[in-house]
Amino acid sequence: MSAPAGGERSGWQPSRPKLRPARLAVSWLVTTAAVYAAAAIVPGVSLVGVGGAFLVAAVIAAVNAILPPLVAALRLPFALISGFLAILVVDAVALRVAHEALPDVIGVDAFGSALLAALVIAAVSLVLQVAAGTNDDDEYALRVIQRVARRQGAAAPTDVPGIIFLEIDGLALPVLRHAMRDGSAPTMARWVAEDGYRMAEWEPDLSSQTGASQAGILLGSNEDIPAFRWVEKETGRLIACSAPDDCAEIERRHASGVGLLKDGGASRGNLLSGEADEVILTVSRMDAERGANPGYRAFFANGFNVTRALVLFAWEVLLEWTAAIRAARRDVRPRGHRGGIYPLLRATMCVLVRDLITYGVLTDMMFGRPAVYATFSSYDEVAHHSGLERADTMEALRKLDQQFGRIERARQFARRPYEIVVLSDHGQTQGATFKQRNGYGLDDLVERSLSGGRVAGIAGGDEQRAMAGHAVEEATGRAASKRPKNDVSDRQVVVLGSGNLGLVYLMEQPRRLTLEELSQRHPKLIPALREHPHVGWLLVRSAEHGPVALGADGAHYLADSRVEGDDPLACFGPGAARHLVRTDGFAHAPDVLVGSFYDPELDEGCAFEELICFHGGLGGPQTRPFILHPEHLPLPAGPIVGAAAVHELLSSWRRALQRVDEAAGTSAGLAATTPD
Repeated sequence: MSAPAGGERSGWQPSRPKLRPARLAVSWLVTTAAVYAAAAIVPGVSLVGVGGAFLVAAVIAAVNAILPPLVAALRLPFALISGFLAILVVDAVALRVAHEALPDVIGVDAFGSALLAALVIAAVSLVLQVAAGTNDDDEYALRVIQRVARRQGAAAPTDVPGIIFLEIDGLALPVLRHAMRDGSAPTMARWVAEDGYRMAEWEPDLSSQTGASQAGILLGSNEDIPAFRWVEKETGRLIACSAPDDCAEIERRHASGVGLLKDGGASRGNLLSGEADEVILTVSRMDAERGANPGYRAFFANGFNVTRALVLFAWEVLLEWTAAIRAARRDVRPRGHRGGIYPLLRATMCVLVRDLITYGVLTDMMFGRPAVYATFSSYDEVAHHSGLERADTMEALRKLDQQFGRIERARQFARRPYEIVVLSDHGQTQGATFKQRNGYGLDDLVERSLSGGRVAGIAGGDEQRAMAGHAVEEATGRAASKRPKNDVSDRQVVVLGSGNLGLVYLMEQPRRLTLEELSQRHPKLIPALREHPHVGWLLVRSAEHGPVALGADGAHYLADSRVEGDDPLACFGPGAARHLVRTDGFAHAPDVLVGSFYDPELDEGCAFEELICFHGGLGGPQTRPFILHPEHLPLPAGPIVGAAAVHELLSSWRRALQRVDEAAGTSAGLAATTPD
């Protein structure tokens, strides 16, 4: 499956997808049956004659072959939302055109009836395509994407290979192995079994979350990112990796000209852009969603995509409701909060965002872009609320694996040969939340342990909400509102949750308070935290001893690796002390950094926000992300520790693949050596 080394290629020419007559015939029959069903179900739509549906299906196909590409080519502002609305109109217009062209065959009373009928046709077609085994037929879609790419100035074919990085947000290596074994990741399992792929584990930084990991992987640095959200006391500002303005600031601080995607790369569905030239659904560059972003053109050029996505969206919501009811009836524990807007958020991530990103990657391949980094967050989102390896979580992973199969099959039609690398930014660990276990939150514990002062507790709001919520805000033209909680300068104490990592900031000084100062001003605080059964360790800075990790029955003096009593970091792995020392050196480390307990026997901890699967701290599979790569892309000799090390590894692969002999104008190929 892996592309051969550059020196073995000559004169790469993309294939053209063939339209197979048998597939076309089956597709026509499917649409015909769907038209019959719509006429029987939708009020205001009537069909006359046995052969009428065949004619209507032909008219719909003709209209959808002509109008959606024309609409998609328009440079509309707020391309995401305006494109969805425009193509919905086109789908309804197709039936109205059929009505006008064949008045004796089909009757459509009103535009609303036509729109509803288009959705019913899409739903019935999906069911029948699955039954007929034609739901994975991408030939037509790829022909459309190739045509769009040519019209937008795709690069000339080249034998210099490109590289595609597909990130599965939140998937741990042990879970991936189980999924491969049990049939939830058949595409990736085949790559390992038949195509010479290998799996490598890497160790994320503290904090093990997407903001820190993507800063390191895409930009080469994640310094001074202590958690998913943190406070900069000198300005009284709360920074969160879910806010577009904050992500833009994070990228400004860390970009140094070595971005993984610089020089023609594309960012799809990420928090940060990696200095890419092309972006869609990238939080740090959310301003791109306000304009006529051409990254969506290929998706909208196929009129069936919008109605199909809306039907699958509704189906995903139904699946979530069903799964939630089943979990409650069976008293499955731990059980997460699954009400409110969560079903809509899950459907957005598992259908709409997933499909838009997939089409973005396919478009990049047809353009011949040299590097693509795409993040798929549906597994992470479902696991947060359903559990690490529950049935609906693994189904979300299976559907992602299916999309990776589409991307693999499209390589032969791309403008250059492509290598595919799959990786995760962190894993997840499971367990009932701190509040579920105790009936109160970390903020409540801190507040009642203070000598005085009110606590502002802030948690919730992850990268999925950033992708789904902020994208909609920008795409609909709503100005980003100034969140009052972003300014915490008037708060006395701020407690933040970032998975099973808690951050406590006492705002009485615009600097970090020492352990001695904390003990003097709030003598009950440190004892209350370190003695709590669901707290594993505290990181504080002592004026006398430097950074100290405190536990219920011992202390680890990190500066000189000295332990008194029981080591609070003993069950968190050999790298725990190193990670805490690094975080202690951050300018915006909190006054008290709190890590939850971890039980290695049960392999569980607890989050300080309401997520039953979590990441952000230490303990369990959250610290076991993976890299799935072709075996001829070499690994370093030692362990891969930290996101910046992953950046250097991935960058070395890109440099080696795309090193060009300027005299010959051909790829120099990949040296089978350790990355430089």
